[in-house]
Amino acid sequence: MKALEKRALGYTVSETTAEYDGEGNEIKNRVTTKEVPPDLSAIKMLLDLGGEEEPSEEELEAERRRLLAELGRLKQGKGGKKNGTGKL
Repeated sequence: MKALEKRALGYTVSETTAEYDGEGNEIKNRVTTKEVPPDLSAIKMLLDLGGEEEPSEEELEAERRRLLAELGRLKQGKGGKKNGTGKL
């Protein structure tokens, strides 16, 4: 998700180019920076994915109760054992 956001917003990248002589010694080192523009398809994908809102406190509490009830049913149905270890 972070990579998608980076691509949607655009970023700066540095490139290092080195030149060597015949003996393998570095004779020139050049650093260039490039601006990568925002990507429209990444922006569209972010907008499509970002349509979900954060759940409210009430929704979180209802989901917590539902999960606890489901856990209780699973414990009762399987005797509280998982994979024969006796641990949940």
